[in-house]
Amino acid sequence: MTIADIKKTAESRMDVSLEAFRNNLAKIRTGRANPALLESVHVDYYGASMPISQVANVSLLDSRTISIQPWEKGLSAKIEKAIRDSDLGLNPMSMGDLIRVPMPPMSQERRKDFTKLVRSEGENAKVAIRNVRRDANDAARKLVKDKAASEDDQKRVEAEIQKITDRHIASIDQIVAAKEQDIMAV
Repeated sequence: MTIADIKKTAESRMDVSLEAFRNNLAKIRTGRANPALLESVHVDYYGASMPISQVANVSLLDSRTISIQPWEKGLSAKIEKAIRDSDLGLNPMSMGDLIRVPMPPMSQERRKDFTKLVRSEGENAKVAIRNVRRDANDAARKLVKDKAASEDDQKRVEAEIQKITDRHIASIDQIVAAKEQDIMAV
């Protein structure tokens, strides 16, 4: 492994951590409807547990209502039950072969809870980014120890990795601020 490989690997691992953070935030409810909210809900489909998005069309009717159209008529009741049993606090309504999931308004207390959850997820993402930085710096030190790179190269790559880390942490802070604003705005 070379200095360039260390830097490239660290940046790609940080990008993966940032994307995982974005996916985790998509599952946190704001006052607005979002089809990604139902990705964690699974339905029993012929003995297999499947995400709703793989057994139905999930879309938005308006900013506060998610619509679900099962591909098979017999799934409607199972999908409704799965949504009710999830910890999302949603109450689906069946209208023929279409299931409507209205987003209830959030209380101020729930907004504060979700804001705390968003900040906690942000901190976890920052820790993951910092762990990648530590691993990259350790790899650079090992190259110097093995005489595969000079100490100047080590210092240079550590400075570059720190810049990449700072950039990713700033992105996390921006995403957290935007999500908090979404939660409090509605």
